[in-house]
Amino acid sequence: MSKYQEKQFNMNLLSGISEKQTEEHLKLYAGYVKHANLILEKIEELSGEEGDNSYVISELRRRFSFEFNGMRMHEYYFESLEKGSKGLSDSSKLAESIGNLDSFVEEFKLVGMTRGIGWVVAYFDEPKDSIQIAWVGDHELGQLGGLPIILVMDMWEHAFMVDYLPSEKKKYIEAFFDNINWDVVEERFNKLNIK
Repeated sequence: MSKYQEKQFNMNLLSGISEKQTEEHLKLYAGYVKHANLILEKIEELSGEEGDNSYVISELRRRFSFEFNGMRMHEYYFESLEKGSKGLSDSSKLAESIGNLDSFVEEFKLVGMTRGIGWVVAYFDEPKDSIQIAWVGDHELGQLGGLPIILVMDMWEHAFMVDYLPSEKKKYIEAFFDNINWDVVEERFNKLNIK
């Protein structure tokens, strides 16, 4: 069985997000990778044993979606912050799909101010040829089925508590947008091969 590998991210010092905050956040990501692998190992082990382990295996599979989605969502998040902040080209396919970038960013930030913990996720909805922005409370629940992810912002408090209090999450949201490398987001979008 091949294991998931913890990705290494090429992030410069971020504006408004401290190195300590990033280090702690990356440790949390590493935990998701580790536990996704542990669950798969345990499922394989239990599947090879005699006796009825179906209940335990089914519960491990339920837990796997939490660990797997936590791993992947963090990969989307950190990838968007790699190699320094870069703006979105007005002539890109992504810019065309977004339409008014200022309105998109304003809506994304507004969704980020939702009370509670979770994620803000921008998806591409190909049948409608539009970007959908959603709040996902628990990363293993509430995803928009079948829609590819374009951009995510982690709004769990572990993403900003070293630098900002819960009442200051608006400052964290601003810092996140100050650091986005839109080239990475655009590359993710271009891989969809939209006509």
